[in-house]
Amino acid sequence: MENKPVMDLLVNSLSPLGRNYKVAHHDTSDKRGIDVAFIYDSDKFEFERQFFHVVLKRTATRDLFQVNFKCVSGRDLVLVGNHWPSRRGGELFTEPYRIIAAETLSYWHERILEEKGKDAAILIMGDFNDEPHSRSMTQYALSTNSKTKVIKTTTAPRLYNLMWPLMGKGLGTFYYDNFPHMFDQFLVSKGLIKADASIKIKPDLVKVERFPEMMEGAYKVPRQFGRPSAKKSYNEKGFSDHFPISLVLEEV
Repeated sequence: MENKPVMDLLVNSLSPLGRNYKVAHHDTSDKRGIDVAFIYDSDKFEFERQFFHVVLKRTATRDLFQVNFKCVSGRDLVLVGNHWPSRRGGELFTEPYRIIAAETLSYWHERILEEKGKDAAILIMGDFNDEPHSRSMTQYALSTNSKTKVIKTTTAPRLYNLMWPLMGKGLGTFYYDNFPHMFDQFLVSKGLIKADASIKIKPDLVKVERFPEMMEGAYKVPRQFGRPSAKKSYNEKGFSDHFPISLVLEEV
């Protein structure tokens, strides 16, 4: 998102829901002016601490934004928001920057486990500007589509990528030339998928949200051509070059 005032406006617009929403926000030095933030229900989660993990790129880019919450039950839940460097300039030319971000994420994954314990519940999300099968995701962030590898690894901790089944259905969150790309992803630590986990993912409820008002064209791609530019004016109906993703967590 652009800044905290935008998030505050969104929270205010949600007031008819009767939820006690608050914003956890980090103002990054990204030259495009894009920040990362979370909206949370403060009746369900107690805000503990927030951290920003710097990605050391040649020019300013978005940091990884970590927020530690405590559920009403007392259980810990760690969220890490990501918005990795874009592919502008070419996929291969910009790939090293996303690998740097992936290495940073993997490093802090280990540090969180050291502080919270090996079965910590960690939910990692965002726009990675790479696919689940990209090198940055598999070789450096250490995400995989194998629950067994995540649960039983004895070396560097791995993450389970929840988006693989949706890719198998031909879905994507970003479209280029009407071809789907799964750039927006959920990754989880083994603490959320173990048989005896106290907070669990409901895998059947991981979705790419394709709201009709967000679509355009015969292929029903995101309404991504509304950005103001020298050639066109702002589209008052809004625009979205990505579809959002959602999931459901439950305490057991």
